Amino acid sequence: MSECPRCHQSVDPRAIACPYCKYELKAFGHPGIPLHRATGEEFLCSTCLYHEDDTCNYPKRPHARECTLYHDRTEPILPPPAPAIQEGFPHSLSRSIRQNPVGLALVILIIVSVLLAL
Repeated sequence: MSECPRCHQSVDPRAIACPYCKYELKAFGHPGIPLHRATGEEFLCSTCLYHEDDTCNYPKRPHARECTLYHDRTEPILPPPAPAIQEGFPHSLSRSIRQNPVGLALVILIIVSVLLAL
């Protein structure tokens, strides 16, 4: 359970508004879009990554107190990439054959044609 920032009552994390004080918890009534709010006197834009790199197009910038696009500049945008797994030749060949059986049939047909022509 999460907590309402206004009345501090426990609310369902999927709730669009607080059932006690009707405070809007999600952006524009959509439960999938989090609505970030500034705390204290500081605006959200002062700590937002998109304001810092000048890619923000929010009309209330740089004085936004609520925003759906906010991303804290101290947090990474994407998780670090997983290391690539190197496959050996037999594994990559069998995967290629499974993914492209028509190509395999064409290669076999060409090889048979060349052998018959000799």
